[in-house]
Amino acid sequence: MAVVLATRMLTLYALEHPWARDANGVPVPPDPNQQPEPRGTWPGSALEQPDDTWSLRLDPAAWPVESGDVVGDETGMKWTITTARLHQVPGCPAVDYVQAAGTRNPPEVP
Repeated sequence: MAVVLATRMLTLYALEHPWARDANGVPVPPDPNQQPEPRGTWPGSALEQPDDTWSLRLDPAAWPVESGDVVGDETGMKWTITTARLHQVPGCPAVDYVQAAGTRNPPEVP
């Protein structure tokens, strides 16, 4: 297992969860063209994986992170989160982190 160090500042744009529901009880996602206000900016990392997805590491202060949320860095790169998990070590909060997988938004074109 390797240690992944923070290499950039990541900003979380979290959607409102849970989504509002229509008259039939179906969740209605927010307007995709309107980015939510940033929740905060923390040191983190983003590593491209062989399958063209991205592995993101966020500060635990960013939690909760949900599928559909957007993470951006100081260079303008953005990722849409597909999965996220909070890792916590009992008695040692200094090593806690949020592990997330995401897709580049917009995707890279070779």
